Amino acid sequence: MADEVVVVQRAPYVIEVGPGKVYWCRCGRSKNQPFCDGAHAGTEFSPEEVEFKEKKRVAFCGCKHTKKPPFCDGTHSRI
Repeated sequence: MADEVVVVQRAPYVIEVGPGKVYWCRCGRSKNQPFCDGAHAGTEFSPEEVEFKEKKRVAFCGCKHTKKPPFCDGTHSRI
């Protein structure tokens, strides 16, 4: 049986990040949303590495079902 994604929230996490790398949680188990804290250990999931060249405000997916990871594409409105 495949591991299932945990829907953390049905809205994006709109935050300021960068410059530098961040690791977006794909599984929804992290206590440090929207970022990975290693809670995926033992599952088929791994975090999504994203690098920002400069400081910017972005909308990270909170439902973990986006088709454009790690960014929100509005999928949360249909689940």
